[in-house]
Amino acid sequence: MAEYDLTPRIAPNLDRHLVFPLLEFLQERQLYNDNHILKAKIDLLNNTNMVDYAMDIHKTLYQTEDVPQDMIERRADVVARLKSLEDAAAPLVAFLQNASAVQELKADKHYNLQLLNDKYQIGPAQIEALYQYGKFQFECGNYSGAADYLYQYRALCTNSERSLSALWGKLAAEVLMQNWDIALEELNRLKEMIDSKNFSSPMNQVHSRIWLMHWSLFIFFNHDNGRTLIIDLFNQDKYLNAIQTGAPHLLRYLATAFIVNKRKRPQFKDFLKVIQQEQHSFKDPITEFLACVYVNYDFDGAQKKMRECEEVILNDPFIGKRVEESNFSTVPLRDEFIENARLFIFETYCRIHERIDMGVLAEKLNLNYEEAERWIVNLIRGSKLDAKIDSQTGTVIMEHNHPNVYEQLIEHTKALNSRTYKLVTQILEHAQAPAAH
Repeated sequence: MAEYDLTPRIAPNLDRHLVFPLLEFLQERQLYNDNHILKAKIDLLNNTNMVDYAMDIHKTLYQTEDVPQDMIERRADVVARLKSLEDAAAPLVAFLQNASAVQELKADKHYNLQLLNDKYQIGPAQIEALYQYGKFQFECGNYSGAADYLYQYRALCTNSERSLSALWGKLAAEVLMQNWDIALEELNRLKEMIDSKNFSSPMNQVHSRIWLMHWSLFIFFNHDNGRTLIIDLFNQDKYLNAIQTGAPHLLRYLATAFIVNKRKRPQFKDFLKVIQQEQHSFKDPITEFLACVYVNYDFDGAQKKMRECEEVILNDPFIGKRVEESNFSTVPLRDEFIENARLFIFETYCRIHERIDMGVLAEKLNLNYEEAERWIVNLIRGSKLDAKIDSQTGTVIMEHNHPNVYEQLIEHTKALNSRTYKLVTQILEHAQAPAAH
């Protein structure tokens, strides 16, 4: 299933530290040769300050206790640089650890800078040193320290570009510490900044949105409400356009969220159009499954794709986690996915047939006859499905209640309000853009 591994597409849109969890997952799943994964880790580590970790991997890879001289020298340089930055940031760090002194700070950053300079002889050099110290801590793998220092830096920073950079670092640190609630807050702050910032070119803003969506995958597939939130973000026009422009592989995750999340079905029809439009640039068993069921009505193809989907999910580092690693559910996402995929097939098949042979239906659902019968009985009991089972003939009989013309009109026009609102918002944004410049 390595052919469906999206890591080569995803990694360029992540901070290198965020790639390590993906490599750990791939190593566990044994999708690639173990030595190749270890070499990839060392390549990543060469551009960080996690020298001790690089040494450990080198020893494992080459079965030796010796490490190259350049690693030893690199470690000495890192320790010396860390001590230098610690000394430079020490006055501000000491101030921030003084609770009574911190109480003097106000929401006005310029007032705070003047206060620090006049009363504590802390100026721009020490504030810059705090940023560099926090960034260096992150590069060393001390994510907790990095998160604290970058947060404190943003409270004093008046440079919007530097503040944005610190926010990216804070988000990455919270993700790597698996603080999902805090990470979600930082993600929302970052989204707000990206959406409101005047970028040098529209493509820079698109690239920032693409990065944001890639980083958000860690949060959305671990947070309690993540599989709803991913639809809220990815399905926004600006972000869906960014996906279609530069990251169509993200459709896998939006498709997965739609399949396991029944509450977002009203937006589902528009998403199917996107899948059709992007088939030339990206398709995998998950998106093809939806195309088979809802576009081509190819139920044999859907049955085959459903089996492939199981493997794709198991081997995807975001949606393939073991159940004990998941916070949002006691049911593995794979099982939820398959259950809902069967429901999609059943609902669509029933819409175009009035009488269905139970044996044929069982085959479409990848179940034996008895399992299919129990599954359908439970479905009829637990939902508003207007159907009954004729045990003598072994068929499911659908009783279609077609909506009258007024109901059809309401169904086709109920989305117009939200679409009009989106259109007006876009027009206003374009009108305000020249004024802002």
